[in-house]
Amino acid sequence: MSHYFFAAKIPTETKVAMEDRMKELREQFPFRRWVHYEDLHITLAFLGAAPEGKVEKASSLVGETLANSKSFPLTITGLGVFGQKDSPRVFWASLSKSEKLGELRNRVFAACKEAGFQLETRPFAPHVTLARNWEGEAPFNPGKLAEQPLDLDFLLDEVVLYRTNMEKTPKYESIQSFSLNSTELQ
Repeated sequence: MSHYFFAAKIPTETKVAMEDRMKELREQFPFRRWVHYEDLHITLAFLGAAPEGKVEKASSLVGETLANSKSFPLTITGLGVFGQKDSPRVFWASLSKSEKLGELRNRVFAACKEAGFQLETRPFAPHVTLARNWEGEAPFNPGKLAEQPLDLDFLLDEVVLYRTNMEKTPKYESIQSFSLNSTELQ
């Protein structure tokens, strides 16, 4: 059974810019597995393994809840890690604070729960996963993160339902897309 998740799509030009940045970061941060740049995204709700009928119900409800949603700007701002301080398991890029992103996530999350999914209960920590599993010879040095500022602006204008294909690269396949078609002026 395939795994599914809903995510905020990062535009192609931003992914390409991140790919260039990730090439530089690989030299300083030896993680075992780096994410393919086409797989970069912001997870809103991880569904896990599920039958297609249940996924279709969630997709329909997400489509309804996002029907009149507006796009909004975000910025990739810095770097961070999850896991043990000296041997982190996840290396990620942070995002600018955004109430709109939190609201979007809450709406997608609620639609998935209504469809019968039991979702993660940890607080939402928006990020873009870049790599996994530290394998450096020396312990990880978190002080080096501050030396790597990021400043990539983009317009979040699409939410996607992805299916995971572990044997492929890139491994996330877009199943359905939901446009945040009304642009909000800043």
